[in-house]
Amino acid sequence: MPKTAGIVLVGNEILSGKIADANAAFLCRELRALGVEVRRISVIPDEVDLIAEEVVTQSTIYDLVFTSGGVGPTHDDVTIEGVARAMAVGVVRHPRLVAILEGYYGARLNDTHLKMAEIPDGAELVGGEPVRFPTILMRNVYILPGVPEIFRQKFEALRERFRDAPIHLKSVFVRIGEGSLADHLNGLLADFPRLMLGSYPEFANPEYKVKVTLESRDGAYLEDALAAFLRRLPAGALVRVA
Repeated sequence: MPKTAGIVLVGNEILSGKIADANAAFLCRELRALGVEVRRISVIPDEVDLIAEEVVTQSTIYDLVFTSGGVGPTHDDVTIEGVARAMAVGVVRHPRLVAILEGYYGARLNDTHLKMAEIPDGAELVGGEPVRFPTILMRNVYILPGVPEIFRQKFEALRERFRDAPIHLKSVFVRIGEGSLADHLNGLLADFPRLMLGSYPEFANPEYKVKVTLESRDGAYLEDALAAFLRRLPAGALVRVA
């Protein structure tokens, strides 16, 4: 079976609108390209019980779970504690992380800094290079920071471990609206029930009115579906295929 994934975004700043999340969109694109299907995205506040509840739910249902945010040294960074509670373990300091922090802070190292050396008991560290700080993996839960630049660097250091059978994609741009397309799309799905089909209207683009996406893990199946869809389109409706 193809891998599935869930994403847990942690942060009052997202829920209040102070910060616009960029990590979920990035992760969805990257995982899709790797063949992993994202099934759920949750946004929750910086509260240990809520983090634990969501992590329990997602880690039970999905193959992979990614958390974003709440892993720094401040009072509202409680994701580690939340994941630990979800897994019914305590929080411990990892010697390798302590050593990294000692090397960085030197004599300035204090207990606040050492909070960043905490992990759920039994977790492992993965993907240390080329980023300075490795990622914490607790069973199937990858604990990532909220800062987009660091989030992306850490994911890039890990990305090949998530690769699955690819999802092939074709995009068809048409000049007719969704109302005119509906019967063609329904007929296509009746003939190709395993096809993943999307329809996205565009009201401001002078070139096309709808972008239709066709996806499948079977490349030949996708090509057959694409050919059938193009045959169904009225004359002059097609703008381009990408």
